Amino acid sequence: EVQLVESGGGLVQPGGSLRLSCAASGFTFSLYSMTWFRQAPGKGLEWVSGISPRGASRNYADSVKGRFTISRDNAKNTLYLQLNALKTEDTGMYYCNDGSNTVLVRPPRGQGTQVTVSS
Repeated sequence: EVQLVESGGGLVQPGGSLRLSCAASGFTFSLYSMTWFRQAPGKGLEWVSGISPRGASRNYADSVKGRFTISRDNAKNTLYLQLNALKTEDTGMYYCNDGSNTVLVRPPRGQGTQVTVSS
């Protein structure tokens, strides 16, 4: 059974940074592209970033390009998202997902990690 456990969220001031983690189990992590999505209050799921199985290819939504960095450690079965220069509009629940889809047609597998950007 695929399990994804997100962590690392919190309350941060505008301009601050956070590092999110996603611990994966139940599948061969190193063979799969991985993605991050987020959901702002009252809005739908938004694709944030994706990374290829070995990390050679990384893509970002325009809204986060230049501020967020996706990475992975296949030896640890862990996906990361470094969030820098945070803005209030980055507030939301962040989820990781297995696969390369930029649209999620099912509920996220994990419980997500909350990021709140506020002064």
